[in-house]
Amino acid sequence: MTHGKAPGTGRGLGANMTGRRGSGRNGHADGTNRERGSGTVLAAGLALVVMTAMALMLLLAQSAVLASRAAAAADLAALAAADALRGLASGEPCTVAAEVAAQHGAAVVGCAEGTGQTVEVRTELVERTVFGSAHGRSRAGPPP
Repeated sequence: MTHGKAPGTGRGLGANMTGRRGSGRNGHADGTNRERGSGTVLAAGLALVVMTAMALMLLLAQSAVLASRAAAAADLAALAAADALRGLASGEPCTVAAEVAAQHGAAVVGCAEGTGQTVEVRTELVERTVFGSAHGRSRAGPPP
């Protein structure tokens, strides 16, 4: 029996199957692959980018919905205030506008009576997003 040699190769224990020392499977002496797992890191990074993009898109969509709600609250409040100004509904125009806006989750931040029995109303939603609050503005009056 020969000591210090790999069985059946006739070579020393430190030798690899190609007969060259220091050249493992990928050129490294220990036969390891330094790029092993890099695909996992790349996939995880790509997944993180996709999830971040989706989160931003959801925040922007939420902001668009809230802006639409603020505009609708301003429209309805202005119409109700214009009706009150013309005497078609009871109450003070800006008070009526504030009540209608509150029913739609908004607060009146500005209310002004204009010429020709018109009313301009500015609203702000009570609900806020990361980007801030949503504002609406509308003007209403008698039909032409």
